[in-house]
Amino acid sequence: MNEIFNHKNWLITNKAFYPGVERAPKYDHICAVFTVIGYPYFDGDGILRGLVRGLNVMKIGVLETGLLRDRMKSRFDPYPVMFAKLLGLAHRDFEFKTVSVIRGEVADSIYDCDGWLITGSRHGVYEKLVWMPPLQDFIRQLAAAEHPLIGVCFGHQIIAQALGGEVVKSDKGWGVGLHRYRVEQQHSWMSADSRQAGIYAFHQDQVVGLPDNAEVFLSSEFCPYAGLSYGESIISVQGHPEFDEAYEVALLEAYGGSVVPEEVSDAALAGMRAGNQPDTEMLANWFAEFFLSRQSWIAVQAE
Repeated sequence: MNEIFNHKNWLITNKAFYPGVERAPKYDHICAVFTVIGYPYFDGDGILRGLVRGLNVMKIGVLETGLLRDRMKSRFDPYPVMFAKLLGLAHRDFEFKTVSVIRGEVADSIYDCDGWLITGSRHGVYEKLVWMPPLQDFIRQLAAAEHPLIGVCFGHQIIAQALGGEVVKSDKGWGVGLHRYRVEQQHSWMSADSRQAGIYAFHQDQVVGLPDNAEVFLSSEFCPYAGLSYGESIISVQGHPEFDEAYEVALLEAYGGSVVPEEVSDAALAGMRAGNQPDTEMLANWFAEFFLSRQSWIAVQAE
């Protein structure tokens, strides 16, 4: 039995367990062994899902770049918790570690976690605050090592800037409420029938110049570069899949008529009240499958 459990070090990962993905030979071998011995909690294709996830849970580092305003703190979770809840909708096993870069915290190494995620922020990447250059260096290290990274809103923007792109305060104004984006490119971590994605948005800044190796996978008229991929190891989105309706409404009510023009916030609220819903669960699965798709690669690098 100990020999079987030691197979966790033989690069048997979740990637081997999903339809349409080539299966690892050793997975089939262990699967057969458990079936023969009748291990009580495992049966056929379902068995190693439970075992390997228990032994090989991915640790995701959340790089916190934004803090909730005081008026929101008593009502809503901080951003790292929002992301943990989002990924929880995918029913995969992840552990989370928060590194609050906005408070001056730094990770010792890109390998402290199996994957990383950069949150949104009310700051613009062009503000050049003291914590931004170290974060951009960290992004470049992740890119060079092909270590998995996801960026959301500010995270989307600072990844683009760190890798040679351009971010500006867009003359298109504020993008708020529920936005729908076309799927311009299919990736293996997407569901095969994905044609569009509805995501809450709250931004004025946009990526307007792409880094050399960036490819667009989500776009709209308002935001042409709404989803970017960089090889197999980095993806980012401009919208906020971690936001729920209550938080988006609270932002619109708090900042409509002051920060956000009243007609823009009113139109966004009207659209949301018409019953339109975001594709939150789909985005949760995209993010989870993206991280898990890199798991076998991480294991190879660790050897």
